[in-house]
Amino acid sequence: MYEGAVQDLIDELGRLPGVGPKSAQRIAFHLLAADHQEVKRLVDALTEVKLRVQFCEVCGNVAESERCRICLDPRRSDEVICVVEEPKDVVAIERTREFRGRYHVLGGAINPIENVGPDDLRISELLSRLADGTVTEVILATDPNVEGEATATYLSRLMGPMGITVSRLASGLPVGGDLEYADEVTLGRAFEGRRVIGNDR
Repeated sequence: MYEGAVQDLIDELGRLPGVGPKSAQRIAFHLLAADHQEVKRLVDALTEVKLRVQFCEVCGNVAESERCRICLDPRRSDEVICVVEEPKDVVAIERTREFRGRYHVLGGAINPIENVGPDDLRISELLSRLADGTVTEVILATDPNVEGEATATYLSRLMGPMGITVSRLASGLPVGGDLEYADEVTLGRAFEGRRVIGNDR
């Protein structure tokens, strides 16, 4: 344990996802040893991102205006929506260059242990986007873990009566993994081999 400002910094860094106590301590002492300009650049970047970046009003992706660049792109297909958990998953899928439709970012996955239910996600916004009949297929690209599978199952049941083709990314993605860590080839093959779920038609 350290005193005052140093411990406060370690505590705050330790709140970041994926940063344990030892990592938080290493980062804190790196910042202490860094010159003033380096720390100022970090502070400025954090301040700027909080001021300028918001979530797209249509899909929930990160954006610097009301709509993200993908929603503004007229070359993208309006007939297919790929549903992901987080904005970082959009980046992972875009790297494959396999998908030319639109996205919908849920903002997480159903997780009863963490008290995250369907009402805490952007599911009602998704259903609103499907209401006009333009979308013919929804690709469920939630993470291949327990929470992601539960979310995909829940969504497929909701969309079943709507007459929309609902598919899930195919094998190639490791169970228990996260999309952001999948390489382009694996994720690309998963897209090519996606399978229809929910509709017995």
